[in-house]
Amino acid sequence: MPLLTRVYVRTGLIYLAVGALLGGLILWNKGAPAGLNVWRWLAPHISLMTWGWLWHLTLGVAFWILPRFTDPARAGRATSAKRGRVWLAWVAYVCLNASLVLVAATPWLRGPWPNALAGLLQTLAALAFVFHAWPRVRPSAYGR
Repeated sequence: MPLLTRVYVRTGLIYLAVGALLGGLILWNKGAPAGLNVWRWLAPHISLMTWGWLWHLTLGVAFWILPRFTDPARAGRATSAKRGRVWLAWVAYVCLNASLVLVAATPWLRGPWPNALAGLLQTLAALAFVFHAWPRVRPSAYGR
């Protein structure tokens, strides 16, 4: 499994744990109110579970499983497989995590700018990963 896939999946697991913890605290406070204002954690909980857990898992597995470019002259060797512009997948990882940190800090930051900036960073992350993965999606060689 490539390094970037492991980084994506492990980061996703961290977001799963943190998002589940926030969700558990919200539910606990709903059943036994402790006077905490935990409802402000609802948006970060949802973002960490969807963008953090699901997107990291999805992008990590997509990076691993999409077809690689092969050099026909060196077919059969482990070094002949290339994953294309890997730096774009790293840019997607950094932008996605920066947006999640902003979303998680939103309850303590004032104004609409954290959500707007987080949305822009998530869009950049999606575009970076699309530009990385697009050339790797090609017709199957088995159907010919």
